[in-house]
Amino acid sequence: MKNYDVQLHNDLLHPVREWLKTIEIHHSKVAHFLCKAIPAQYPFERDITLFGRKLLHIPPMCKLNPLYEEVVGLRFKALCYLADECGEDVTAYC
Repeated sequence: MKNYDVQLHNDLLHPVREWLKTIEIHHSKVAHFLCKAIPAQYPFERDITLFGRKLLHIPPMCKLNPLYEEVVGLRFKALCYLADECGEDVTAYC
């Protein structure tokens, strides 16, 4: 039953994954927006400690986001567009 639930969840997200993969970047304003909106590193990974003892570990959001690979790929496309097509220095986004 558990494998069925995971398979169903993946099938529901398949159209969104495919759509994200096919997005092309053709405007620098869109590329800049995506680079600012999608973080280079996913936040929130934390260890909660009390009196020097780790009580809880919160995983990075990327482990919880089922579309992580596609979103990071979109950010990469935007960075490549800015660097390759526009000739901009993208180190500010890294």
